[in-house]
Amino acid sequence: MFKRPLALAAGLALSCCAVFAQAAEVLRVSAIPDEAPTELLRKFKPLGEYLEQQLGMKVQFVPVADYPAVVESLASNRLDMAWLGGFTFVQVHLKDPTATPLVQREQDAQFTSKFITANPDVKSLADLKGKTFAFGSISSTSGSLMPRYFMLKQDNIKPESYFSRVAYSGAHDATVAWVQAGKVDAGVLNASVWQKLVDAGKVDTSKVKVFATTPTYYDYNWTVRGNMDPALKDKIKQAFLALDPAKPADKAILDLQAASRFIETQPENYQGTEQAAREAGLLK
Repeated sequence: MFKRPLALAAGLALSCCAVFAQAAEVLRVSAIPDEAPTELLRKFKPLGEYLEQQLGMKVQFVPVADYPAVVESLASNRLDMAWLGGFTFVQVHLKDPTATPLVQREQDAQFTSKFITANPDVKSLADLKGKTFAFGSISSTSGSLMPRYFMLKQDNIKPESYFSRVAYSGAHDATVAWVQAGKVDAGVLNASVWQKLVDAGKVDTSKVKVFATTPTYYDYNWTVRGNMDPALKDKIKQAFLALDPAKPADKAILDLQAASRFIETQPENYQGTEQAAREAGLLK
């Protein structure tokens, strides 16, 4: 009389195991949406194909609507790995202290933000009093948090009372578009995206200029969920570290990531970011 229920239970258990095995064979990857979705996908495609070869598993890019969605999805294990800014890493790490930052680009250990304007009368932050200003996303390290922190620390500028209007464009490339179109008098974005847009001829540098640069800080990294198998964590890290700019195929991947190479990183590198976020009132 117990044979049928036992058989059913065994079948369900095997079915569940199959589902989990299938899930484990897919690495779900995302990135903070600091650029247009099409650009994020374009940049990730060759890297995803490389990781599939190195890891022997399917790699799936999962687009997200905004920065908080990346934080929540990685902290709740709905993502396996994500490209985070320093501030979003701090947010993930506060929710899940076991989340592991594996690697960062070499320049992410000394990252900067660029203040830009198309207003010829603006030559410094002192010239912006009473004018309009744009950050990127409120959750962006390089497009909001660190520029805000340095304005407060170095120039005693509280944006909401210093500028006539503070706006959030949502992404670095959007900030450039706003400044170039005269929608705002000035804005700030990360140095890497600024250089990429300039190199691609997407900025009219006869109109838009950099008038200030922040001090350096730690920024982007690739972080994996805390409960990932340690062997897989190490395999992913080694795959990034193995990318060699001397090899044409690897250099093509690195170039899309705006990276000279990847280096190891650790949670302690972002303690200063957490402090800056608390002092800027972005963490309670």
